[in-house]
Amino acid sequence: MGFDFIKKLPTPEEIRGEYPLPPSSVALKEKRDEEIRKVITGESDKFLVIIGPCSADNEDAVCDYIGRLAKVNEKVSDRLILIPRIYTNKPRTTGEGYKGIVHQPDPEKKPDFLQGLIAMRKMHIRAIEESGLTSADEMLYPENWRYLSDILSYVAIGARSVEDQQHRLTVSGFDVPAGMKNPTSGDLTVMLNSVYAAQHAHSFIYRGWEVKTDGNPLAHTILRGSVNQYGRSFPNYHYEDLNRLIEMYQQMELLNPAIIIDSNHNNSGKKFEQQIRIVKEVLHSRRLNADIRQYVKGVMIESYIEEGSQKIGEGIYGKSITDPCLGWPDSEKLIYDIAENA
Repeated sequence: MGFDFIKKLPTPEEIRGEYPLPPSSVALKEKRDEEIRKVITGESDKFLVIIGPCSADNEDAVCDYIGRLAKVNEKVSDRLILIPRIYTNKPRTTGEGYKGIVHQPDPEKKPDFLQGLIAMRKMHIRAIEESGLTSADEMLYPENWRYLSDILSYVAIGARSVEDQQHRLTVSGFDVPAGMKNPTSGDLTVMLNSVYAAQHAHSFIYRGWEVKTDGNPLAHTILRGSVNQYGRSFPNYHYEDLNRLIEMYQQMELLNPAIIIDSNHNNSGKKFEQQIRIVKEVLHSRRLNADIRQYVKGVMIESYIEEGSQKIGEGIYGKSITDPCLGWPDSEKLIYDIAENA
């Protein structure tokens, strides 16, 4: 066989039993989930800002960052809902490179999935307890969802995962918002079909069980730009792009139509400093057009303590080891700008 079965990992129930979410955090999550849900459904006109490191590689640095975010949140919570990115699973274009803390609790050491699952859960819990903010993560492995299903307030489905059937079916069982990104090809129909699938009930096999889901009415779209056959980036956050997606939304029977703009990736050509300009353009488009204001519910920003990125092993505290990010001073200023103009 081509598989080497190394060791059986604990079930989500076992990990959750050993590292439970404290009752105070359970109540906090319920409150935050309701606030975020109302934005997606249109009951609240607050604006979502999903912000944080490209990858959550170091618990101390990530919690330090989120602690800073919590202080800013106190000043903008009347206009914005800040959702920290704690991305513990990282898809890789070629399969090579750091795949997140669930793979490698220490990026400089070999993979250790048992310790990775524990580290993932401990970091998320610590962040909630210290900041009062519940977080977002990306679902790389659908079968791992239940390790964090009692913790997360938002889930992103990446450009390389959005066309995968198991991802779509698993999202149909979520009770929190799930953003479905457009694929790297930029095909908006694929993204909208994923939303349609996630919003409907399904029966399928999950973790060795026959399961049935009710559908997730909070599934929605994320625009992250695209890349053509020559590897050139093409953005899709402009005024015309937003109007086109709204037209496509209106042709489909989808619940709670909502759009989030990912300001990095192919929208910025991975030029992280362009995120500031991109977010401001999106806010300008919302001011110009009532439909865009109604549909565009938030932005996604890659941000950390130190700007840019570093190679694994350089050891610079609070600096990304995957995609380059905005630094904290620019991030803080941008959040205040969003609060004034959203």
